[in-house]
Amino acid sequence: MNRTIVKYFILKGFSDTLELQITVFLVVLIIYMLTFGGNMMILLLIFLDRHLHTPMYFFLANLSIVDISFTTTMLCKIFTSFFTGDLTISFYGCIIQSSMCGSFTIHELYILTAMSYDRYVAICRPLRYQLVMNKRTCVVLASLCWALGFLFVSPICWILSTFSCYRSIELNHFLCDVVILIRLTCSDTSLMDIFSFIEGLIFFVVSPFLLTFVPYIFIIIAILKIRTTTGKYKAFYTCSSHLTVVILLYTMNIIQYMIPSTLEYKKFYTLINTVVVPLLNPLIYSLKNQDMKNALRKTRSWCNMSF
Repeated sequence: MNRTIVKYFILKGFSDTLELQITVFLVVLIIYMLTFGGNMMILLLIFLDRHLHTPMYFFLANLSIVDISFTTTMLCKIFTSFFTGDLTISFYGCIIQSSMCGSFTIHELYILTAMSYDRYVAICRPLRYQLVMNKRTCVVLASLCWALGFLFVSPICWILSTFSCYRSIELNHFLCDVVILIRLTCSDTSLMDIFSFIEGLIFFVVSPFLLTFVPYIFIIIAILKIRTTTGKYKAFYTCSSHLTVVILLYTMNIIQYMIPSTLEYKKFYTLINTVVVPLLNPLIYSLKNQDMKNALRKTRSWCNMSF
């Protein structure tokens, strides 16, 4: 069995066919530009419109920052490889990219959890909303979400850095993936397996899932108690965008990580999760949220008046 002490890896990408590489690159580039522009638009609107200076939009701004950071980190190698022809990525660069992938996923899951708590307080405890969801609470919750992401990465990053012996330096993917690195290494992965299982169960499955969906049980109960149809509609409408994004994200994560499939399908699901889901987030919030629509109209009117 060949074993190599590596200093770099070679990312094989999607295909060896030049025409397919160009097609994938152009599609990914267009979607990335739309994702970046859409999320930057959300950040700009929230910054400019004081009516959007509320807890829900504070967390939405954090979500947009995560989406921009995630897609940029995951796709930067695709872009540089296409223009330079260099398919290599350094050993530590590969570790950082794979770790950041997990970190930003954790950020997003827990920011959505914080948004779920915000919707719970708004609908189930409306009279205490301003008192509970004050500026300090929002900052603490957002900081905790970011801290959990980096806390999740630290031990995995350290363990991966101790792996130096690999059966091959070729990674059949367009980015560095922890699962692929574990399969290729000839080092002892028992510690990594334990950490991955425990952290995955705690950070990915139990905590964010329960903390996100349990509040919606109380939200649904509260909505059903509202007597008027109009009142029920308004209450559900305030959390419909968030619930749509949550269901979309968890569905894609389940497909990517839990449903068995070939490596080619895994790459396809990873690509969808990397570029399409972050694009849909601003679209969902822009199209389904009246406050965002109003802020966009105001900004466009202000721009027209300025010019």
